[in-house]
Amino acid sequence: MSAKLTDTNKKAAFTDQNEDGTRGSAVPRFLRPAAMLRAEGATLLAMSALLYWSNGESWVLFALLLLVPDLSMLGYLAGPRVGAAVYNAFHVYPLPAAVGAFGLIGGSPVTMAVALIWFAHIGMDRTVGYGLKYPSGPKDTHLDRV
Repeated sequence: MSAKLTDTNKKAAFTDQNEDGTRGSAVPRFLRPAAMLRAEGATLLAMSALLYWSNGESWVLFALLLLVPDLSMLGYLAGPRVGAAVYNAFHVYPLPAAVGAFGLIGGSPVTMAVALIWFAHIGMDRTVGYGLKYPSGPKDTHLDRV
């Protein structure tokens, strides 16, 4: 028996289709990568909000800043490649982690609050299915097509 995957087997391995073309999968829906990435997002959102609450920061500030990272969508005015790059830069962990590190090192509760709100935003986006964007357009994400 060959260890190579045929085109049919490849399709079956990466979709909900069995080799015979019928729908179904041996992997439960909640264990599929998109579902696990959404659960990861929900965890990030919950933990960010919990840490924010434990630091006693203003919920008004939280509400005002929660959607600010979506201003990065303005990058799409320069085209889909630039838009995807700008959007993705503001929707991954390194930038808010750097902001949080500066807040921690500098002893700035407001800077820490901004970082936690930013993490909460990323978690919220992942939870509802908004992923990192591909240059083909804003609807094509690493989680699925929106």
